Amino acid sequence: MPSRPKSHRLRRGRYSENGRAYLITTVVHQRRPLFSDWRLARLVVAELKHVQDLGLADSLAWVLMPDHLHWLLQLRAATLPQVMQRMKSRSTRQLNQHLGLRGAQWQSGYHDRALRDGEDIQHMARYIIANPLRAGLVQRIGDYPLWDACWLQ
Repeated sequence: MPSRPKSHRLRRGRYSENGRAYLITTVVHQRRPLFSDWRLARLVVAELKHVQDLGLADSLAWVLMPDHLHWLLQLRAATLPQVMQRMKSRSTRQLNQHLGLRGAQWQSGYHDRALRDGEDIQHMARYIIANPLRAGLVQRIGDYPLWDACWLQ
């Protein structure tokens, strides 16, 4: 019998601090490679942008892998759970509408890591966007279309 997800344990002791940078990892429900389809991936990217447009958090860097998201963000006017709930619920609604489905598209939890003061955020961003290289999906970062970093604009 498969073990139960332990996402409830991820929430224990979680603290959100405005102005702090966080590295978030969240996974597609049942690790389905939904975002191998570029059109579906762009629906999630639009929701990352929406969070920033609302002033809830600044997206510093992100990469959307076929079955998960790595997102480096800096909180502004919301808590981490609020940002994640908004992004995941809105993207789920968009994905379900596009696919003609109902139900969860993301696993219920997410992993977060607060970056310490003085920690090199750009180094962390480079690490995040290099995920497709390490996964063997591409030979060069520029060949993978589903990533961004604020330093490129």
